[in-house]
Amino acid sequence: MGLSKRVSFWSVEEVLDWVQEYYPAQLNTLHTAFIKHSITGRALLRMKEHHLERLGVESKEQQEILQDVLLLRVQEELENLNDIYAECFSS
Repeated sequence: MGLSKRVSFWSVEEVLDWVQEYYPAQLNTLHTAFIKHSITGRALLRMKEHHLERLGVESKEQQEILQDVLLLRVQEELENLNDIYAECFSS
């Protein structure tokens, strides 16, 4: 899955694509819950351990998913900083 689109703009379907690519073993657990709760990219970026626990994800997998979500947050912040830099220095 290409990450050309900002995570915060991902649709539910794009979030499910990410889960399928990185966590296929969790797809059955997460698919229904993510659709039911409309987990978009913006919601994914805000996901915490207790959210995953409520969705039925086991502790070990929670940590793996949260580490990748943290990487997505960092990527999002870098893109925001690049936008700010571009705005400040474009004439």
